[in-house]
Amino acid sequence: MADDKTKRDFRDRDRVSADEDYEVRYFAKQHRITPEQVRELIGEHGNDRKTLEREARKLRG
Repeated sequence: MADDKTKRDFRDRDRVSADEDYEVRYFAKQHRITPEQVRELIGEHGNDRKTLEREARKLRG
């Protein structure tokens, strides 16, 4: 189910949802990795945005 765009309190800004394709695609594009790599990172490290950003940087080299 899609997020309710009318309820915008930004509580989950520090998380990346693997269930939301647009979030995965945006994160992948932002960090120049594939959406599959993003989902793998979420599976390994959880969905905390800061942790995922750190691990995405490691993937790029």
